[in-house]
Amino acid sequence: MRERVHVKKDDLVRVISGKEKGKTGKITRVIPSAQQVIVEKLNMVKRHTKPTQTNPKGGIVEQERPIHASNVALVEAGKKISKAKKES
Repeated sequence: MRERVHVKKDDLVRVISGKEKGKTGKITRVIPSAQQVIVEKLNMVKRHTKPTQTNPKGGIVEQERPIHASNVALVEAGKKISKAKKES
């Protein structure tokens, strides 16, 4: 059975729960198997990277982490946030 998420890539969403609550952003990636989405420039964390051949210095890199799909709501153009309804 295929996992479904109520939003898709490039949708504009608002975070409704968690530390980023109230912020708006565009979805850059959807992970249906985990019911998670990655929102552009939200839920940023710092990762310490080892030196490699491509990046000889290594250092600290900021990257976006996934947010559970139930914690975001779709923002429709010119309207308030919409409540996603489950269809049977």
